Amino acid sequence: MPHSDTALPVRLDRRSATPLAVQLADALRESAATGHLRGGDRLPSTRALANRLGVSRTVTSAAYEQLHAEGWIAGRHGSGTYVTTSPPRDRPARGLVIGEAPARPDLLDLSPGVPWADGLDRAAWRRAWRAAADAPPLSRAHRAGLFDYRAVIAEHLLRHRGLPAGTDSVLATAGTTAALIEIAGAIFRPGDVIGVEEPGYQRAVQALTSIGLKTVPVPVDGEGLRPGAVPRGLRAVYCSPAHQYPMGSRMSAARRVQLVERARAEDFLLIEDDYDGELRFDVAPLPLLAALAPDVVVHLGTTSKILTPTLGAGWMVAPPKVAAAVLEYRDRVGTRPSPAGQRVLIELARHGDLGRHLRKLRRELSERRSMLTGALYDSGIPVLGDDAGAHLVVPLNSAAEERDKVRAAEAAGIRLDHLGRHFAGIPTAYGIPLAYSGCSRDALAGALDTLVRLLRPGVIHKSPVG
Repeated sequence: MPHSDTALPVRLDRRSATPLAVQLADALRESAATGHLRGGDRLPSTRALANRLGVSRTVTSAAYEQLHAEGWIAGRHGSGTYVTTSPPRDRPARGLVIGEAPARPDLLDLSPGVPWADGLDRAAWRRAWRAAADAPPLSRAHRAGLFDYRAVIAEHLLRHRGLPAGTDSVLATAGTTAALIEIAGAIFRPGDVIGVEEPGYQRAVQALTSIGLKTVPVPVDGEGLRPGAVPRGLRAVYCSPAHQYPMGSRMSAARRVQLVERARAEDFLLIEDDYDGELRFDVAPLPLLAALAPDVVVHLGTTSKILTPTLGAGWMVAPPKVAAAVLEYRDRVGTRPSPAGQRVLIELARHGDLGRHLRKLRRELSERRSMLTGALYDSGIPVLGDDAGAHLVVPLNSAAEERDKVRAAEAAGIRLDHLGRHFAGIPTAYGIPLAYSGCSRDALAGALDTLVRLLRPGVIHKSPVG
């Protein structure tokens, strides 16, 4: 039965990033799936539909060509274009990737984990990518990573973290979480128990449990992880001693020695996540656990917090048996860290841009932290965390107070994190991890009065009506 084109429920959003032809094909497909169009119905000509929708004929022709290729419509010589059949009505709807939260670009995001990417020198960034592209394409993957990249990391670790690791001791990774999965797959077995900081980095916890390992929480306090609270029978302890995430404390020297002694005596591995260890503002960056005990410590680092996640590049320095097991694991499962980001970092280091950026980054984040802590202290708002990194913590009294602050902040146009999210079990501490690296300095300064009003102790915010 012929179908009138004026009855087609087609609406195109010219502000959407989705091409108009794709929108049109989706709308026609959906009309067929919901029964508005049925097999045998005739569609309007591409010219008539283009006129009705106010688009070029190129758009309607492209949409029809797509649906024709998929088999949903067919042309009849001298008669027109017809719907041949209908897609199943219960087909999955196209939407966001599972686990992705809808973006809210209208909110000022002060949640931790976002680097100061705007601080990268764009000329240096472009130069590094152009130089990286000049290298010939690889015909074979490098399972340990590019030699020049590993040499750059060895120099970086010696200069900025005090770790004397030779080039042959460094393995390239795709970041700390990817490295953690590789370590787990290479040397642990399903059911092995790993100690993790509580509160701590929940992405690491999920990575470990997703491959069949068990995790047990180890509490932290103002001196970092508590070695005396580490239970017996573990295969490893995952920790962030230089700048505990999310509380911001550093593990004391005495605790470092105690933890190393227990690891050696009880034969478990220490996995050191040094996600932003380069970023100290009060003293020189603290020595690594890997420098203290290279025989029982796997050191993990990343470019994601000091540069940008764009590179997808990190590193690992591990005891020889662990490194060999990781390389064998890569051969077995066919994974390799991508060399593209490695090549860019090589070029940034070669021209001195990496060192210049780190000096600039420390100076900028130190000034931002001082600006933020000054405003909070002046208003009687307490702050937790060392003079380091890219976030601090404002302590609160309860989960209800956390929820109140987060909701009030969102109503005021600010996205805040809360400590409850960083516990695998029942939270025992409450507060707001407050980041200062993912926005502009002007935006941060402009939000200070609002933050002070929102975070002042004892202030309860009424939820907006409706």
